[in-house]
Amino acid sequence: MSKTNNEHGFRKLPLSHNSADSQASALRLVLTLFPDWEKADGQIEFIRFKEGITNTVSFRPLEIHPISFLTARSQLLKAVKRRPGLTEKEIDDEAVLIRAYGKGTDVLIDRERESQSHSLLCERGLAPELLARFQNGLMYRFIRGQVCDSEDLTQERVWRGVARRIAEWHALMPVVAASEPAASNAVDFPSGSFMEPLNSRPSAAAINSITPSKLTPNVWTVIQKWILALPTASQAEKKRKNELQMQLARTVAELSDIPSVGNEGLVFAHCDLLSGNVIVHPHEPEDPVSVETVSFIDYEYATPAPAAFDLANHFAEWGGFECNHGVLPTRSVRRAFIDEYIGCYASHTSLPSDMDRQTCADHLFKAVDAYRGVPGLYWGIWALIQATISQIDFDYASYAEVRLQEYWDWRAEEGGTRENEERERPLRERRWAEE
Repeated sequence: MSKTNNEHGFRKLPLSHNSADSQASALRLVLTLFPDWEKADGQIEFIRFKEGITNTVSFRPLEIHPISFLTARSQLLKAVKRRPGLTEKEIDDEAVLIRAYGKGTDVLIDRERESQSHSLLCERGLAPELLARFQNGLMYRFIRGQVCDSEDLTQERVWRGVARRIAEWHALMPVVAASEPAASNAVDFPSGSFMEPLNSRPSAAAINSITPSKLTPNVWTVIQKWILALPTASQAEKKRKNELQMQLARTVAELSDIPSVGNEGLVFAHCDLLSGNVIVHPHEPEDPVSVETVSFIDYEYATPAPAAFDLANHFAEWGGFECNHGVLPTRSVRRAFIDEYIGCYASHTSLPSDMDRQTCADHLFKAVDAYRGVPGLYWGIWALIQATISQIDFDYASYAEVRLQEYWDWRAEEGGTRENEERERPLRERRWAEE
């Protein structure tokens, strides 16, 4: 018997997905949710997307990269009912995505909050309908469209659409405190588990202490949770953890109270707007558009954050998984993006009372500039955890160093040490300063 969550509307199914018997367990989930599918005319088909592939119909082959995977190998299945007489679009409109979580993801992701966020986004037309949550995953509606690659993000008709969609998220979604302690979804791992090296159960008080006067969770408490989970088996690990803790405290003190849009300087942010999470809606070839309509998917990292962090984090993704810093948006492009964002944001909600659109755009432009190094800290720490827990064949440790170096380069530039030591300005910093 399934249960209905009265507050958020989606059903909770007392079932789980078994990757060893994927199709059979997926069929049980689908028929529990849609019992009429069993006897109605038309076959039930399952299409398995490779790990990390998005929930879209793509009109070109997708480039798969390990860093876009979840924290461990996940299962993503599309279930369709091929009713006689329906077009492919009509079949897709009824299709369901089944996503089973990878092992170990609770260390990085609050799954309870993810499902609640998905439901709230759906209520505001910002996400596909969330149909059910089962014991180790979610079921939600399918989105038709084209998944972006990093080159697409640099196209003006796409980035203007992205700016508008981010603004809708930030303007329409409420920023509310969690109803449960931030560490309530932490889990204990048995001796010998691949998760054992992590300090996997930090207390809610320890996590929330980084921003005691702000709503929690937020992006700062997320980073704090990750730092507290880092391994400390060796002296080198302890030293790095202490250094990262000092850098987080320093960054929060310097940046967290910069005035901006939102509730107490926070908006509901996606926090993972890489190209593969941006979907361009389909339109007829003979109907060209100047600005694409886009949607965002995958809300695992969505949490309250400064708007400047969400934008700076997205701009970092223009370089793709290879961190190609030479294609990041220049000053003039960032300014045009932010102007587009503010125009859309102001059409949905009020700007701060002491700012008009121009002033607000000026402030946000400066704030994004100030935040440009923070995504490197965020994803660098994330990758350090991945290096410990992930079962994917990818060098997360090296990726962590690349991302953390972005943070250190920003610190050296802002603090003047790079210039004082007469070192060459890194490409990322040079590109960011280009007009």
